[in-house]
Amino acid sequence: MDSRVSARALAASLGGWRTREPAYEALADGIRLLCLDNRLAPRTALPAERELAGALHVSRSTVAAAYRSLRDTAHIASLRGSGSVTLPLGRRDAGRVDAVDGMIDLQQASPPAWPGLAGIMAETAASASSLVSRVGYDVLGRIELREAIARRYTDRGVPTHPDEVLVTTGAQSAIHLVSSVLIGRGDRVLVETPTYPHAADAIRRVGARLVGIPVTTDDGWDIDRAEQAFVRTLPVMAYLMPDFQNPTGRSMTAEERQSMLVAGERSGSVLVLDETTADLDIDRGTLPPGFEPSEPGTVVRLGSLGKTVWGGLRLGWVRADGELIRRLVAARPAHDLGTPEFEQAIATRLLTRFDEIVTQRSQLLRSGRDALVAALRAAVPSWDIPAVHGGVSLWIELGAPLSSALVMEARSRGLLLSAGPRFSVEGGHERHLRVPFTAPPEEMVRASRVLAEAWEAVRAGAPSSIAERADAVI
Repeated sequence: MDSRVSARALAASLGGWRTREPAYEALADGIRLLCLDNRLAPRTALPAERELAGALHVSRSTVAAAYRSLRDTAHIASLRGSGSVTLPLGRRDAGRVDAVDGMIDLQQASPPAWPGLAGIMAETAASASSLVSRVGYDVLGRIELREAIARRYTDRGVPTHPDEVLVTTGAQSAIHLVSSVLIGRGDRVLVETPTYPHAADAIRRVGARLVGIPVTTDDGWDIDRAEQAFVRTLPVMAYLMPDFQNPTGRSMTAEERQSMLVAGERSGSVLVLDETTADLDIDRGTLPPGFEPSEPGTVVRLGSLGKTVWGGLRLGWVRADGELIRRLVAARPAHDLGTPEFEQAIATRLLTRFDEIVTQRSQLLRSGRDALVAALRAAVPSWDIPAVHGGVSLWIELGAPLSSALVMEARSRGLLLSAGPRFSVEGGHERHLRVPFTAPPEEMVRASRVLAEAWEAVRAGAPSSIAERADAVI
């Protein structure tokens, strides 16, 4: 058994779980969703029935029935005298389904591979003899690639030397490495809420205490709250996605960028900017200026080719001042021993065609976004469908706290999504649903039909107090 979750912590993670009757099935579905989202890891011991009943203010029989339902679906196992423990997810539960199953998987907000990638791979393979002559254990990254990345930053108005670039095995690896170097156990870190959940997981893993900064599709970043949080908590780091933020799709204005920079510098914080979605522009236009620090070391930028080229190309980078790059290089062998040479050679070739790549991505994402927005506004007019100008997803306001229930119902109908609370830092977001628009337009239309049908079913089964809130916005 790897870990244990307390009744209080589980109750907080469940949030507004009571979205339908009978209550025990709503509770069981809430726990199932935590398992599906990996917010409850396999082999986690669950609270005793009496403890969880007290934390949720329900009868013990309700919890007992929920646990029985979870045992019936093989989500947990129970042994007399040992309590209940979550089980590894089965093939279908884990979302790893074959295309022939007819399911639409919108859990991963990544477009399909850029069409020219296979040709680039073939060209790179043809020069394999020169690749294998390298040592292969370069924790900094091959100079040709670092020069290409540095040129792109310089062209953007961020003058960069190749020595200020570290190549990693994807952006997630970069987040882990930067967090392990900058953060000590118990340090505070500012994080947007909602945010990219895997980044929050990586920051928590090194022992940080997360402080949420609200961001919404309509109003953007709550700068007043952010400035107060910088002054009050003196965070060592702030993790931000200033361009096409995941999941809201919102981009910072020039004023918001400057305010965040000034607040961070005053508090002595390092601003870590996740720019993995920055190139996914559909119709925003020129990237706003900002984040030009007065001293080296204040701003760290993370990038990757996962969203722009292909999620299977595990290659990312860190752009930082030379002193931090040296610290990252020193710490890296504890994480990995370098980025694969073949992927680096592919990436070097890709960057010579990057303008062509982002143009194709813009067209692809535009078609998916427009199809999804039109279909959802027609099928579910009560939802607040935001206008986004790039990125990979819509952050939809449902009008009622039914996100988790909707995701479970949609799953039973062949549509895989992640509920709003998955993107929360401090709980909540049951009124929101992230829907990526990275699939082809015809799949977006089909997903919209499934969501509309699932929404009707969820509303019909919800307690009257919640159903009335959903009906009120129609």
